[in-house]
Amino acid sequence: MTFSIVAFDRDSGSWGIAVASKFLAVGAVVPWGRAGAGAVATQAMANLSYGPDGLELLGDGVGADQVVAELTGADEEREHRQVGVVDADGRGASFTGSLCMDWAGGQAGDGFAIQGNILAGPQVVAAMADAWREQPGEPFERRLVAALSAGDEAGGDRRGRQSAALRVWRAGAAYGGVLDLAIDLRVDDHRAPIEELSRLLDLHELYFGTPEPESLLPLEGALAAEVGASLEALGYQGGVAAALDAWASTENFEERLVPGKLDPVVLEQLRRQAADKAS
Repeated sequence: MTFSIVAFDRDSGSWGIAVASKFLAVGAVVPWGRAGAGAVATQAMANLSYGPDGLELLGDGVGADQVVAELTGADEEREHRQVGVVDADGRGASFTGSLCMDWAGGQAGDGFAIQGNILAGPQVVAAMADAWREQPGEPFERRLVAALSAGDEAGGDRRGRQSAALRVWRAGAAYGGVLDLAIDLRVDDHRAPIEELSRLLDLHELYFGTPEPESLLPLEGALAAEVGASLEALGYQGGVAAALDAWASTENFEERLVPGKLDPVVLEQLRRQAADKAS
């Protein structure tokens, strides 16, 4: 009833899972992960204990193949289960029980594990693997969603669509830098869940992305005057820097603020709001 990709990105030190299903709130069931340890997707007749138990094994340094062997070996219902694991070193492993509903299967390799059940056919998993391999230079979270989209375009869950989710773990990458959950987006019930997940990822990047240093604009001269006028038109006063801080905090752009500089993404949003206000 589900297809997923579990993966590791060496460049950013991230582990992530993207998943879709004809199932309510699949993100509440399938994806589990921990920065520095690995990630686990548990599905089919999902055994939710595979998540925390698998992460405990991964945290102890157990490799992906052995984690799958230990989880399934202790489970009398293993032939109804499906699980994908990527460990701390990026090794992938996937298991599909013989009693999972057709079509069911998976692929695993360096840095990924892909699996699905009740699919349109093996082309779903193959398309996901191809999409993953074909975009090595893209941001990790975009590669995960691209793989999910490719599986959906190849037929996906043959019962239809309902939910999708994306979770990414990276050390200290959560909002505020305290926890490790970098991205946690869920579409629990939607006619086009993967498209909606992509839209949410766009918003996540808008609000929580960090500007490229070379793109930053000096907040001075004509630009400072324009920004000050726009902020004043929106009701923010007290000097450009203070007004910008107040506006950005209200609009949730504070992660993109750099003292004395301006992110072009923030400038575009400010201009749009000021134009809407003027009209």
